[in-house]
Amino acid sequence: MKEVYFDVIMTIERLHRLFLDVIKAELDRMQIQDISHIQCFILYNIGENQLTVGEVTNRGYYLGSNVTYNLKKMLENGYLVQEQSIHDKRSSHVRLSPKGLELFQNFDSILEQHTRNMKHHSLNDQDLKTLKSSLQKLESFWNLTVTQELRF
Repeated sequence: MKEVYFDVIMTIERLHRLFLDVIKAELDRMQIQDISHIQCFILYNIGENQLTVGEVTNRGYYLGSNVTYNLKKMLENGYLVQEQSIHDKRSSHVRLSPKGLELFQNFDSILEQHTRNMKHHSLNDQDLKTLKSSLQKLESFWNLTVTQELRF
């Protein structure tokens, strides 16, 4: 079981990196060069919401990237709008600009197309639901392990 467990961990890492490659390939197909694949991933996680930088950071794992730096670049390239918080001047919120919303919608369509194409590769809704459930159980186990005394 230990070998399978470690293989699962390595597969999760490879899949995450591969998905970032998928994002990069899609950006290349759309001839979009002013946003990186990690920034596009962040953009998609923001979606149609207005979030603080902390909330953006907590919503996803961005492969060790500096979220603040990436948000700054996305602001500079017109994908985000940043607004000061009305209640706390030390805090600000970000949301997608019209340019960011257009990319979000394009990427959302790509993910929709991917889910349709999965059926041609023997992946169905139930497979994904089962995988999601298993990964959530693993995440819960890891969260529990982190909050308890680690045993090595």
